[in-house]
Amino acid sequence: MHPYLMALIGGALIGVSAVLLMGLTGRIASISGIVGGLLPPNPARDRSWRLALIGGLLTVHILLRLLTGDNPIGATTVGLAVLIPAGLLVGIGTALGGGCTSGHGICGLARISTRSFAAVVTF
Repeated sequence: MHPYLMALIGGALIGVSAVLLMGLTGRIASISGIVGGLLPPNPARDRSWRLALIGGLLTVHILLRLLTGDNPIGATTVGLAVLIPAGLLVGIGTALGGGCTSGHGICGLARISTRSFAAVVTF
């Protein structure tokens, strides 16, 4: 399948899932907020939906890898010495920015949030 078509389908599925999550539960699909609600010092009481969503993301990745024989998100050649500090910097940035690009770019822009627009433009 052509990479542009895969990206189009993936983007549409992300949009549909964000709309369904908001429409059915009233929650915003922000991965940093979802994961943040699982972590101390103040883990959220409503953990089950958060665990289900993160579990679904991981499961789909594994299934796609098994079905296609390829890594759908691409292979990396850098080691943990680079990945761990990079992940920490991204985490700090999402905390300072009030969310990650999934929350700001998909949900925030759809709500015409100026804060989300500023976050996406500066990312």
